[in-house]
Amino acid sequence: MADLTRAVERHCELFNECVRTGDWAPFTASLTDDALMAFTNMPVGPFHGRDQIAVAYAEQPPTDTMTLEAVETLDQDTARALFMWDASGDDGQMLLRWRGDQVSAIEVTFGAQTTST
Repeated sequence: MADLTRAVERHCELFNECVRTGDWAPFTASLTDDALMAFTNMPVGPFHGRDQIAVAYAEQPPTDTMTLEAVETLDQDTARALFMWDASGDDGQMLLRWRGDQVSAIEVTFGAQTTST
């Protein structure tokens, strides 16, 4: 992935659009077939594979959009993104990994900026 910052921006824009429309098909289509989505401090998941992630979004769709605060490139295919939830103002962090043009792993930590060392 050549420009991870732009890829993270596109990922967040797509997420926000899906929150607004309620249609999660475009978001899940951006994932690899074997994508992994995990939450480090929430009693939900992990979800293995695009189909399982799609079911999770259909059953409990997010209702808040996010604003990207910062992006850190960790290697050629991995980035850490800090974000704020727009309605609640709570913070979070996503570790995102790409395979080609698709996201292969998402690890989300809520309250990351206040709890990280």
